[in-house]
Amino acid sequence: MRLDVFLPIWRKPKGTDAKPGRLRRWLERVGPSWLSSPVRRVVQIGFFALFLVLFFWVSWPYGGRHYAETREAREWVDAEIFLALDPLVSLSTAIAGRAWVWSLGFAAAILLAGVLVPRGFCGWVCPLGTAIDFFDWLVGRRGARFRVEKDGPWVHLKYWLLLAVLVAAACGVLFSGFVAAIPVLTRGFLFATEPAITAVLRGSHLVPPINVGQVLSLVLFAAVLGLGLLRPRFWCRYVCPTGALFSVGNLVRATERKVESSCIHCNKCIEICPFDAIKADFTTRTLDCTQCQSCGGVCPTQSIKFVGRWDVHGLKAEDEPQNHEVALSRRSFLTAGVLGGATALGTSTLWGAGLGDSSRPLPIRPPGSVPEREFLALCIRCEVCVKACPNNVLHPMGFGQGLEGLWSPEAVPNWAGCEPSCNNCGQVCPTGAIRALPLEEKRAARMGLAVVNESTCLPLAGREACQMCVDECRAAGYDAIEFERVRVEVDEQGAPVEGSGFLAPVVVADRCVGCGLCQTRCWAINVVEKHLLADTAILVLAGEGREDRLMGGSYIALRAEERRVREAREDAERKTQGVTDDYLPEFLEHR
Repeated sequence: MRLDVFLPIWRKPKGTDAKPGRLRRWLERVGPSWLSSPVRRVVQIGFFALFLVLFFWVSWPYGGRHYAETREAREWVDAEIFLALDPLVSLSTAIAGRAWVWSLGFAAAILLAGVLVPRGFCGWVCPLGTAIDFFDWLVGRRGARFRVEKDGPWVHLKYWLLLAVLVAAACGVLFSGFVAAIPVLTRGFLFATEPAITAVLRGSHLVPPINVGQVLSLVLFAAVLGLGLLRPRFWCRYVCPTGALFSVGNLVRATERKVESSCIHCNKCIEICPFDAIKADFTTRTLDCTQCQSCGGVCPTQSIKFVGRWDVHGLKAEDEPQNHEVALSRRSFLTAGVLGGATALGTSTLWGAGLGDSSRPLPIRPPGSVPEREFLALCIRCEVCVKACPNNVLHPMGFGQGLEGLWSPEAVPNWAGCEPSCNNCGQVCPTGAIRALPLEEKRAARMGLAVVNESTCLPLAGREACQMCVDECRAAGYDAIEFERVRVEVDEQGAPVEGSGFLAPVVVADRCVGCGLCQTRCWAINVVEKHLLADTAILVLAGEGREDRLMGGSYIALRAEERRVREAREDAERKTQGVTDDYLPEFLEHR
């Protein structure tokens, strides 16, 4: 079995004037890796283009007022497919959340594919690796003065980081979203490009404010690319914990790179290898090799082949010349594990979300979010839900919940309300932190509960008539805000004086889903435009009793049960007061 797909180096026949063809001359100008392994480069670019389409076009929610239909029409491939293929994302979230994550199946599939093409995801598929390649080609090669040696203490950093992430996940704290390959890329692309895209296509006034957390994320993303100044693909070679997980999978590889005895020690394979997977004796570091096959293309004697693991015919002897390898240290692994556990403990106690602190307000999570503790353990901060959310209802959090809640999505009703025709956030979530709900279920899922501030609401304060929140709620189809007659005068017999009092809004709790459209309207008009109020008079609040945070089950059934309880209570109240059916409308108006 041979898996050679590289392009052998062109060798000019002796005594002839033969020249390479146009294709070879063009590939030679583009770069040596394109010349040696063009098939891999074409596949790599294809996957990167697919990632860009899924992230910037499929996840772009606009194109019609029915946002769910717009996404479905474009989503011929799931927008979150690359996140699902990152096995560290699925494995760590399943461990941290103590739950089955649907993307584990995709992770298992890509790891099984790695049996045939060891660590092939890193060399052939990963869009972050392609972005790093482009940066290295554009900028990194001009920073030769920053180069470091190959055999420094950072050689096994990716394994230490992988162990630290998994130990932290076992302690219930999720760090993979900070360092796993695909979340690093999606978050970096969102924060780096979305403000400019929104400003150009929709207007600069619609660009949400940037917080300190987003600035920190941009710095980290720039650092990932900037590591290329130290060595090409430094992140992929030495740091990436996703790559480390694939390297561990290489232990059960079925194929590998082999070097035949015809090797002439020319060193070309070592110079071109992007993953530092070739030893000083030109044999293979099997845990690091991605079978990118660039080495095979530059070998002048065609001594390199990619064959079955147990093919040992005519191979070069190892340790010629003497080979010096940096060994994996047990002490370093122990240190990494302790560091991961200590960091998880410190994050939970010192920089945690403070879920036990009743004085700290809870953020409003997207509709269909699981309970907060599980949500923080499952959310990988990829920001794809933020990307797919129309009108920027969802914002990435700063340090409002400490380090534990950093970059997790929260709804900001002062900026925009959750659109009734959209269920994008759950459909693009790769871990189930936001449940993938049908549109009907999403419209019944309560994010929070709207509360009217009676001291500032214009009708309740007796300042002027206002019904914007009622109109907005009716337009959305929820009908969760009704008018109630307040400050009604009564005569000597206690009967209401006709024409006295005025209508004011009241929230019907079992109809309200906390979409925030009412708050958005009140803030935009009464606070920002007319300056009638210092703060919105209707506010959506999250917390116990105000939101639905279910791991499973139907929200529609939950709302129906709440309505049944309310109607039963009203019926009991009516009977207690002796109200007959003839006087029921008047009773309901004045109760």
